[in-house]
Amino acid sequence: MKTEYGIIKKQFEEFPVRELLVVPHGNSSLTVSFPAFGPNTYTANLEEMSKNYSHPITGKRISFREPTTSESISAAAYDFENMAKPKIFDPKWLQAGYIVRTQDGVFTNTKELDEKVLKSSLNKAKKANGIYLINDKMAFAPYETFKQGFQDCDTFAESGLARALEHTQKKTAKNLKEIASPKFYKKGVNVWRFYSLKEPALRVVSLFSDSNIYGGEFVVGGDHLDGYSGYAFGVLRKPAKLVRKK
Repeated sequence: MKTEYGIIKKQFEEFPVRELLVVPHGNSSLTVSFPAFGPNTYTANLEEMSKNYSHPITGKRISFREPTTSESISAAAYDFENMAKPKIFDPKWLQAGYIVRTQDGVFTNTKELDEKVLKSSLNKAKKANGIYLINDKMAFAPYETFKQGFQDCDTFAESGLARALEHTQKKTAKNLKEIASPKFYKKGVNVWRFYSLKEPALRVVSLFSDSNIYGGEFVVGGDHLDGYSGYAFGVLRKPAKLVRKK
């Protein structure tokens, strides 16, 4: 039998191939799953993104982690008109991340429901234009820092809620301003169901287009339960660093 010489090419992937999307995020870049996971419940989407996949170029094993609300927004804002809007926002909604609604305001990127713990987290937080940046993920927007119901794009983008979701100390949430632009939503923004609660409640903040009911608004929903079906971006996990023994 004649021996074939040359490169032996890979015939199959060990895990399903998952394409990637690289987007600007803050002063750096962010790599997320493409397309987004879903439509499914948020819990199911998180479970799916934690599974093993193959890198589309290298074939190496990769997996994804839960995004922060800021990371979800950065992923959605990239080429919004051609990607997230028609594929996610119009037919369903983006599950941007967990929030906890309380009597006094909204905490982002936490599942903590102990009110004493939540309030104590504000003691060392950095206050920026009315909101509290607690750490590199978590923020708090008091209800008085944002308007609920219908409003124009600029009012929303400058609100405490938008800036907390985008986790910025600046006066405007840049990516949410782009997403909620009158170019896409001529009738403005509807901040929906962010009312005060006696006891802290865990919710998934949802971003979507509501053209059927209200006639073309961008909706920021604060009362979606985990069981509702939508889409979520997964953030590519960084490979573990090898530590050499001395």
